[in-house]
Amino acid sequence: MPHLHIESFKTITYPAQCGDVEFLFQADYHDQNKGSLIATRYKGKEFFLVYKHGENKTLLKSDKITRPTPNYLIKHSLLAYAECAGLNILDSNVDNAPENTHLKTYDALKSISYFADNFPREREVRIEVGFGSARHLLHQASTNPNILFIGLEIHKPSIEQALKQIVIQNLTNIMVLDYDARLFLEFVPSNIISRIYVHFPVPWDKKPHRRVISKAFLKESDRVLCIGGRLELRTDSEEYYRFALETFSSPSKSCFYVRKNQDIAVTSKYEDRWKKMDKNIYDVTFTCETESPEAEEIGDFSFSSSPISSQSVDNLSKDTYKREWGFLHIERKFTIGKEGRMIRLAMGSFDRPESTYVLIKNGAARYYPSLPVRSKSNIKAHILLDELLHG
Repeated sequence: MPHLHIESFKTITYPAQCGDVEFLFQADYHDQNKGSLIATRYKGKEFFLVYKHGENKTLLKSDKITRPTPNYLIKHSLLAYAECAGLNILDSNVDNAPENTHLKTYDALKSISYFADNFPREREVRIEVGFGSARHLLHQASTNPNILFIGLEIHKPSIEQALKQIVIQNLTNIMVLDYDARLFLEFVPSNIISRIYVHFPVPWDKKPHRRVISKAFLKESDRVLCIGGRLELRTDSEEYYRFALETFSSPSKSCFYVRKNQDIAVTSKYEDRWKKMDKNIYDVTFTCETESPEAEEIGDFSFSSSPISSQSVDNLSKDTYKREWGFLHIERKFTIGKEGRMIRLAMGSFDRPESTYVLIKNGAARYYPSLPVRSKSNIKAHILLDELLHG
């Protein structure tokens, strides 16, 4: 991750602007000596830089929760703050290279709000979960120019490589999203997806609850697939293959079939390697046979209108509030000036938690820099948080 090793941290007067990077405010840990978050806006994206004071090093780096893509945004912002504050840089892994032209020519990278607010319906849609090197995603998109492909990936270097290839190949029918597929399907309308590709997911043999394939994922896939649409799992893991067989056969009625060591039009470098090792490759394909009703509306992230005091935030317990739908956990508290407050929290379901920030200024609360994902468990966690903030 890009970072600067600095001699000492220096604050600036907020808001401030250095070149085209804006620094909006600073949120300090309760123990200010441990560090601060710096709210940053650059290229239309808002995120936090982090000043962290450790035993051996003082670092300026990017916050993991709000970290933007591509890395260029972080690197440029770190250098901008160092210049604005007059920091003495002792060591760095940040270069001053210009923005990659392949990443700014065509913006295929979308946010979750893009899909939650107005999911594209104008043409056939296919989804690839965890596209990795993007060989299969790019091949499918170039072969089927009239079909929209949505690629989901959480590995940021893979996302950047995919974005670069999308521009080089001049593909306009791919949208890329940095998001967990297990949550994403909640935002997809019913009966509109023709294919869901899950090729070589992480097996998670020691932590099976983290697998993409599950009974809940199968249920949501069946809802979003059109009649005749398919969920296609491809794996080299014997254990994952047998787990998928059990999962796909769990509904009272289901249609699926299995193929072994079948060739497909394009393979990943890992699949090429596994074939040379004579490893078996399994395809387990589930087909949707029935039409599903639309998903129910689940509410929003509005806070109650009555004012919130700084004291009520300070009094929040850091306990984990467990419920049947999931949990809410206050992880850390921050101060902004004399009266402002901010909290970092984890929320949602136990197997799909989300971390986010809530900013409290002038008695009003809002999520920052963006709303959590509007999942059912997150909405319930929000309602609980609203109750706690208002006593």
